[in-house]
Amino acid sequence: MSNDISDGHVKIPTTVKFTKLFINGQFVDSLSGSEFETIDPRTGEVIARISEGRKEDIDAAVKAAREAFDTGPWPRMAGAKRAKIMLKWADLIDQNASELAALDAIDAGKLYNRCKAQEIPAAANMLRYYAGAADKIHGEVLKASGEFHAYTLMEPVGVVGHIIPWNFPSNMFLTKVSPALAAGCTMVLKPAEQTPLSALFYAHLAKQAGIPDGVLNVVPGFGPTAGAAISSHMNVDKVSFTGSTEVGREIMHAAASSNLKQVSLELGGKSPLLIFDDADVDKAASLALLGTVYNKGEICVASSRVFVQEGIYDEFEKKLVEKAKAWVVGDPFDPKSQQGPQVDKKQFEKILSYIEHGKKEGATLLYGGKRLGDKGYYIEPTIFSDVKGDMLIAQDEIFGPVMSLMKFKTIEEAIMRANNTKYGLAAGIVTKNLDIANTVSRSIRAGIVWINCYFIFGSDIPYGGYKQSGFGREYGMQALHQYLQQKSVVTPIYNSPWL
Repeated sequence: MSNDISDGHVKIPTTVKFTKLFINGQFVDSLSGSEFETIDPRTGEVIARISEGRKEDIDAAVKAAREAFDTGPWPRMAGAKRAKIMLKWADLIDQNASELAALDAIDAGKLYNRCKAQEIPAAANMLRYYAGAADKIHGEVLKASGEFHAYTLMEPVGVVGHIIPWNFPSNMFLTKVSPALAAGCTMVLKPAEQTPLSALFYAHLAKQAGIPDGVLNVVPGFGPTAGAAISSHMNVDKVSFTGSTEVGREIMHAAASSNLKQVSLELGGKSPLLIFDDADVDKAASLALLGTVYNKGEICVASSRVFVQEGIYDEFEKKLVEKAKAWVVGDPFDPKSQQGPQVDKKQFEKILSYIEHGKKEGATLLYGGKRLGDKGYYIEPTIFSDVKGDMLIAQDEIFGPVMSLMKFKTIEEAIMRANNTKYGLAAGIVTKNLDIANTVSRSIRAGIVWINCYFIFGSDIPYGGYKQSGFGREYGMQALHQYLQQKSVVTPIYNSPWL
């Protein structure tokens, strides 16, 4: 597979290096010999056939991870030594950024240039952030009552199961794996069946970096088989999942009915963006469009419900449509493209179905709503106005480039309508008034609120949901602590000169 760039053109992958399961440091066929196809959303054509992990393969991967945790070097290694290996892996990711970006472009329809310049480097930096924490994990000495010495230990939780989605294959892989590795855990990761290619490449680079066999296992497969096997496995100590609320419920049920394993969930969203009368209309319109169509709307924090105060609504609507008309949808390898194809046919058809629902329910289609071209899974940026809060397009997570545009009068009304959702992942506020920003940011029930910006993430900014958007946090030290358990140790002390 070539990753050369010459004359401004990318050599698009024609062969894929890694298509097998990665278990105990080796690429192996699935025990059943089963395979599945991974599809290029630009064309609908097959990229490669991938080994399909099933329950017996998850069992083999968990066995390898359990042995690596119980008797292997990783949890017993000094934090600084773990950090050194993680930093080497991060450097290898940077060295292979072109190839990794090309894999995410052909597998997920993501923009090649954005992946290469932003997403892959950010994923490598996630590793570096948690590598820096690996030798700073410690408990504390306690002041016990009576003649006792007490302290706490922070211990790795054990074998972790990671189940990641298809919309940000590289980011989600390193978001899950990095803090778990720093904590001293071992793990089995199931990438989404739509986007297994970069995950297997990351596994190859991890082996090159020196991560011991069995510490990181990558098993592509389907949710009802491989995912369910992880969630219900008696030898998995924790499961971390990012995806839909519906599947999150199934994972919680499986965890509860098996070994009561710990669970962290980052689930769906229907995030509001509130734009007040004092906003710069042009900037607000740009932010609103980006918040809806970034990554073709396949992002759980998309600002798919845009509320605009009535004083600027008409001007805003006009600006928004102008910007949507100028938005470039095209091949993800074309540097001019701002939006690639939806990830697969199923998602493509689901989005088009929601657009039809919006029309039938009486919303006004301001712009878009159609397929682009006759090949691949491209959809126009789509904007509905006259949307009522109880319409399906205003309630359900569409996961596509579809905006519900609504008008409001007062701050109180905006807060009430913003919170009228089962989700609570993110929100945005556009205003020059500090009092409005403070009041609204404290009133909206969401895990992250952006003021006069959107989609600002960072390794040190905790991120997660309220309500049915899940619980637990990615990023920051909070994520590291999700992979640690606290143990209290108490011992008598005799003849101490002080207590």
